[in-house]
Amino acid sequence: MIKGWQGWFGTFTGMVLLTMLTLPLVTLAIGALARHRTATGVPRPWAFRSSLAEIGLVYGTVPPVWMIMLPGGHAGEVPGRVSLVPLRDLFSMPTGQIIGNLLVFAALGSLAPIRFAALASVPRILALGAACSALLETGQYVLRLDRVSSVDDVLLNAGGAGLAAPASRRWWRDTSDTPPDRLRPAPGRAAG
Repeated sequence: MIKGWQGWFGTFTGMVLLTMLTLPLVTLAIGALARHRTATGVPRPWAFRSSLAEIGLVYGTVPPVWMIMLPGGHAGEVPGRVSLVPLRDLFSMPTGQIIGNLLVFAALGSLAPIRFAALASVPRILALGAACSALLETGQYVLRLDRVSSVDDVLLNAGGAGLAAPASRRWWRDTSDTPPDRLRPAPGRAAG
């Protein structure tokens, strides 16, 4: 049995509970940021979309990353373990772990293209998801967290980001969108 703070914040149930309890605050933060942007002259649809994307990226990504980076029972005592053969671990993973790995960067995959026009393609989101996942797996190994750093985790995390990206495609900004910093003329310049 896990005791102390890790008993709540180091379990799936605890993270789900904490995530659900903070949802009202996150909703208020999105609304406040969107209102602030609208008051400064940003068009209402873009103000809401960008606020939702920015706060949603953090809200949807931090809890699973927190879970990934929690130390195991023998952290610091055992050397890091690495599995570099693709698909070796996949077939022995429980279904829940596969689904969890697919969800780690789902928020990143669906919300990053909304906020950043340069990321508005599935291959770019796959690359970003793979890079972020490789960084986490490297961190698990270097910090000796008593976890297996697996290439299959990287594949699943990146795949989850790539699968989530098309879900928000209708709200993606393309490069023809007017960037928010160009919506109003700079002070002292006439609109032209």
